[in-house]
Amino acid sequence: MAGNIHISEHPLIQHKLTILRDAATEHKKFRELIREISMLLAYEAMTDLELAQTTVQTPLEKAPGFELQAEIGLVPILRAGLGMVDGIHEMIPGAQVWHLGIYRDEETLRPVSYYNKLPVEPTVQVCLVLDPMLATGGSATAAIQVLKEWGVRRIKYVGLIAAPEGINVVVNDHPDIPLHLAAVDDHLNDNGFIVPGLGDAGDRQFGTA
Repeated sequence: MAGNIHISEHPLIQHKLTILRDAATEHKKFRELIREISMLLAYEAMTDLELAQTTVQTPLEKAPGFELQAEIGLVPILRAGLGMVDGIHEMIPGAQVWHLGIYRDEETLRPVSYYNKLPVEPTVQVCLVLDPMLATGGSATAAIQVLKEWGVRRIKYVGLIAAPEGINVVVNDHPDIPLHLAAVDDHLNDNGFIVPGLGDAGDRQFGTA
């Protein structure tokens, strides 16, 4: 896929994703893999962050260096997106974390927003929207729209597996937003689940299946 859709070909991501898909993978291992894959995906998603030149004092002399220019926000979509936060936060400990609660109505497959505690004015310049599964695209589109209305300058979506249907929805509604993914699967089934997918990412993380 071209344009703003970036599908990782990193061997570690593809190896870990295979274990993640396995129905025999237990909850603890599943959470660990979500964390690890998210860290690797975010590393790829942030290659274009702006830097400013600076200097530091080494034990021997001053050395040139760089520091991040923008304040970064991590925005997990509750609840499945929670498992993606810790690994990325380890890489960017200064990142702010803002939660958005959006769930998919099982009958209409439409997004329903139930939690938003963003302050009145944006406190970050770059936001990573985190959600493991881009299925119908409704939750991702809704979250991106909330952040745009909040006034965030740059938004990126980071997810593990997407369905073509979900990608089309997000691209149609937000063509300016880059999508960083580990895989694009075949299709959605009648219940709105990605096939072959990995099942319900929230249930498999938190043992509620």
